[in-house]
Amino acid sequence: MIIMDMYETASWWTLAIAVQIVIGSIFLWRKKFKKPEVILTQEKLLQWKPLPLVDYDISVDEPPVMGKIDENVLNVGATSFLCLDKEQSIMDNAINSLHKYGVGSCGPRGFYGTIDVHLELEERLAKFLQVEETCVYSYGFSTIASAIPAYAKKGDIIFADEKVWFAIQQGFEAARSTVKYFKHNNMDDLERLLQEAADKKQLNPKRRAFLVAEGIYFNTGEMCPLRRLVELARRFKLRIILDESLTIGVLGKHGRGLTEYLNVPRDEIDLIIGSLEHSFATVGGFCAGTHFIVEHQRLSGLGYCFSASLPPMLTQAAISALDIMEKQPSIMSELDDNSRKLNRALENLKHYTFRGSDVSPIKHIYLKDNLPDTLKTGYLRNITNYCLNRGIAFAVSAYLRDAEVSCPDPSIRLASSRKLNEKNIASICSLLDEAYEKVGPKSGEKPMN
Repeated sequence: MIIMDMYETASWWTLAIAVQIVIGSIFLWRKKFKKPEVILTQEKLLQWKPLPLVDYDISVDEPPVMGKIDENVLNVGATSFLCLDKEQSIMDNAINSLHKYGVGSCGPRGFYGTIDVHLELEERLAKFLQVEETCVYSYGFSTIASAIPAYAKKGDIIFADEKVWFAIQQGFEAARSTVKYFKHNNMDDLERLLQEAADKKQLNPKRRAFLVAEGIYFNTGEMCPLRRLVELARRFKLRIILDESLTIGVLGKHGRGLTEYLNVPRDEIDLIIGSLEHSFATVGGFCAGTHFIVEHQRLSGLGYCFSASLPPMLTQAAISALDIMEKQPSIMSELDDNSRKLNRALENLKHYTFRGSDVSPIKHIYLKDNLPDTLKTGYLRNITNYCLNRGIAFAVSAYLRDAEVSCPDPSIRLASSRKLNEKNIASICSLLDEAYEKVGPKSGEKPMN
């Protein structure tokens, strides 16, 4: 009897479900063949004006964006030190690559974004830098910001120069390690911090420790005392991460960077990082070291694993730039001569001070006047605009004052190049002094916002 009741109940439920399915199928069938009430046409789409997400205006103060610089303007704001950005052979090879592969790579390296030019560039860079292996990233900023947290983790300790640029600081934040900053290029202060950490047992075999520096500091233009840095790292058993973005293609007989220039063996540096956005005149970055070090990044470097890979045409541009560096190493000597000449000329400026090693292609020019940073930045913009209207383009250094550690003073960042000549250098210095007198702090001119 109970079984019969269950059977009858199940039959009613089955019948009810079947009826619902039939009714639903009829409804969907009729809807499929029913003509839409509104037919979307191109005219209707053009007339459509969607409502705004918010019903009030939001204004955001953004820094002014410089437009295209005229061909007749001397550009000493761009960091194409070797002037390869307008090299015809590089542009022709990049365009040929564009026709062959298209614009983008369409995916990260580990999925479907690896193309033969990526492998060729990595092999060529490894051979050029005389290391076991390199891996290429799609963006210079993300290279160092991804490489640091690929190795340093929460609980580790990092010692870093207080003037490292913002991408390195972002790498520290992503790593969540303990960071101790030493005074800029002050090896005695670094030794003091290392000895204190050793005395407090903060340096021990169970805790990874790193030392991070730049070959030439982007924020000061000053060269790192690498030999002393290596000596301290080996004595206290630290791993060295060195950003050579401003030294590869700049220093050394063959342009291999600070390690070649100071004759420091490359195996003394655990990880070398470089950007393709300066001497190579393209986009992207790379990490170089042993096979074990680099291979780890292919699994742990966030910018490598999750970002679309470097577009093939820009990868080919880097290969072509490397061809020129290897065939014409004299271009590095030309750049070195001009950087030294520029350094000597800047010493004669009347209204400014400057920072930058004599061999550094980056110089920072500061106002002598004791003014708040906001006023200094405004006057520096006045000065650069005055110079631009008279044929020389400079760049005012931009910083995130509330976010950066030991934020540098406002400055004009000046980039040397191998095509500068003595006439150009004299014009740069005379125009800077003239601009100060016309629109600087003592001119009565109001600073730009």
